[in-house]
Parts: sequence; C-alpha cells; structure tokens
Amino acid sequence: MERTFIMVKPDGVQRGLVGEIIKRFEQRGFQLLAMEMMYPTRELLEEHYSEHKDKSFFKDIIDFMHSGPVVGMVWYGHSVVKTARKMLGETNPLNSAPGTIRGDFGIVTGRNICHGSDSVESAEREIKLWFPKGVAIYDNKNTRQQWIYEN
Repeated sequence: MERTFIMVKPDGVQRGLVGEIIKRFEQRGFQLLAMEMMYPTRELLEEHYSEHKDKSFFKDIIDFMHSGPVVGMVWYGHSVVKTARKMLGETNPLNSAPGTIRGDFGIVTGRNICHGSDSVESAEREIKLWFPKGVAIYDNKNTRQQWIYEN
C-alpha cells in the first residue's frame, strides 16, 4: 500500500471537474486521506516543478498554475502511484486513451487537468511539500478495503 499526490490544476477546478476526478478515484477503490483547495504561491510552485527549472516551459507552467486555485489530494491504496498515472492518461491529452481523465477532458498539454506523482519517492516529496507538518492527513481504516483487496 502506498500514497500518491494528485492535484487538480486551475483548468480542472474552473471547469468544475473536481467532483468527477474524486469520483473516479473513489470508484477505483482508493481512499482519500487529505484534500485542500488552495491558491499556491509562486515559491511553492517553483519548488514543486523544480526539476523543470531549466526547460523552456518552466515560466509558462508557473504562470498558469498561479492563475487560480488548485485542489491538492493525498490518495492511498495498492499501487496507487502507477494506477493513478494510468487513470490520468498521457501528459499530452491528444495521446491519452478515452476513459482516462486527460483523454476525456483535455485537448492540449498546457491545460491537462491534473498532476499526478510519477513515483513513490516523488509522491512522498510532494505530499510533504503540499501538506506540511500540521496539516491533517487522515489515516482512518475503512471497512470497504476487504471488498477491494484480497488478504
């Protein structure tokens, strides 16, 4: 079992897709441990996207992500990082299969609805960044796990 960080970007929030995205993760069987709507600072965004700081699109993505509120979430479950990435689809929505979030709702890379951690290590780094100590991440046991996972 592992955790991942999923963020609905400003385009997804403004288009009213937060509920649909939550629904898909819950229906898949993942457990929501934390969620917060926030207006991220440039500093937070620059830290989050730091691996891209030398790329040509860095300024554009920071400007876009700072353009409106985002919804950050922590999800928990078996292979949640890998599965969440499949559920989101390819970074370029035109390369995403129908049935994925980006395949169903996106058209261009710069407006691709969601961010999802790409590894367990990235997930833990991003969770600490977006949900710093003192922000509640609930780890309640939920009884539906017996209906989703084998022993």
